[in-house]
Amino acid sequence: MADIKEDKGHAQQQHLGLAVEPPKMEEKEEGREQKKTQTKRVASLDIFRGLTVALMILVDDAGGEWPMIGHAPWNGCNLADFVMPFFLFIVGMAIALAFKRIPDRLKAISKVILRTLKLLFWGLLLQGGFSHAPDKLTYGVDMKMIRWCGILQRIALAYFVVALIEILTRNTQAKSLSPGRFSIFKLYFWHWVMGACVLIVYLATLYGTHVPDWQFTVQNSDSAEFGKKLTVACNVRGKLDPPCNAVGYVDREVLGINHMYPHPAWKRSKACTKNSPHEGPFRSDAPPWCYASFEPEGLLSSVSAILSTIIGVHFGHVLVHMKDHSTRLRHWVVPGLALLILGIILHFTDAIPLNKQLYTFSYVCVTSGAAALVFSVFYILVDVLNLRYMFLPLEWIGMNAMLVYVMAAEGIFAGFINGWYYDNPHNTLIYWIQKHIFINVWHSRKVGILLYVIFAEILFWGIVAGLLHRFGIYWKL
Repeated sequence: MADIKEDKGHAQQQHLGLAVEPPKMEEKEEGREQKKTQTKRVASLDIFRGLTVALMILVDDAGGEWPMIGHAPWNGCNLADFVMPFFLFIVGMAIALAFKRIPDRLKAISKVILRTLKLLFWGLLLQGGFSHAPDKLTYGVDMKMIRWCGILQRIALAYFVVALIEILTRNTQAKSLSPGRFSIFKLYFWHWVMGACVLIVYLATLYGTHVPDWQFTVQNSDSAEFGKKLTVACNVRGKLDPPCNAVGYVDREVLGINHMYPHPAWKRSKACTKNSPHEGPFRSDAPPWCYASFEPEGLLSSVSAILSTIIGVHFGHVLVHMKDHSTRLRHWVVPGLALLILGIILHFTDAIPLNKQLYTFSYVCVTSGAAALVFSVFYILVDVLNLRYMFLPLEWIGMNAMLVYVMAAEGIFAGFINGWYYDNPHNTLIYWIQKHIFINVWHSRKVGILLYVIFAEILFWGIVAGLLHRFGIYWKL
């Protein structure tokens, strides 16, 4: 069970992506006695983590009114599509910093296993269907319909694989960098071998798997097709369209379609609804797959997502081994630009489209490159120019990312507040604030909801996290 605890020195706090060991710029030298020394956090990484949590809150709660910031219905890359890769990139950087030194390999592995199990537990609890916050005042889950995959489950898999690589290959590495432009790549050779293996397995499965025709029963009780058994015609290989890709096929075969996400972004596509990219009633000629489930954090796409974490580990290794700002930035900005350009070329030449739902290689490149550049900007502003005070709310959120993720991004706090209403479930404090303080003042639901999310959710939780930081209270896994 994750725990909320007070940590006086703050140097022992651990968190991973949403919950990762706090990055340390300095550590005690090996060979000294067990006397603890003061450590310095990499503030830019805390701020980047806080920004990512804030973006998740923004796109989840305002994306319905502003579809251009929500997930792309299929191919393409909107603001929401950067959130998951940013988390994984941060997890990778945190792994490199947390395992700078490994005095006891077995102890380190046991900690990785325990933390992975905690992430899986919280992922199932939050996204498996147990809590239906904030709008549906119910809880519990039908085990026939439980969703097995989710955000924390994907983070758990990536963390487990990459952390084990980091631990198990440590004894094969030299103690310090050798001269040369690519010496850091040579030092962590096995990380890139694993990355290549992951990419080969993913591409071979994506393009080599034969996808047969498939059937499903419509489970949405609000749909006119409820209870009907529909057939989707495929019988193809190597297609990346919504109904006939290998990613969905693997999940249907292994997880079962009833255990997949019932509200995929493709329901907002032009093929499904006239209101695209907004949600809306399905077209009368909507193809059968519009009514089906699809898992955006599924098995094969999560294998590809490991690449985002491996790239993040590399950037963490740069932070560990390179000591001056200019060298670090050169080793971050150049690969970041290269990844971004490569992904864009792959997409616009139609070689491999950008697709978050499939977690395609071009998507890995674009989002990892963007993560590298965004982090580099924060590093310049915060750790080089000392403009840290400008981003304090984001830094506080980043220090208590797991708490804010659970309470705000997953809507647990809003669900609790909505549980207290007068006469009607819609007569709650949250609905009153949205309507009278934001929507009615601006005479626009779109603008009102956007401002509500920014000020009443993101800024509010930034202040709460700041107060918790003031008292040295953090939630860690």
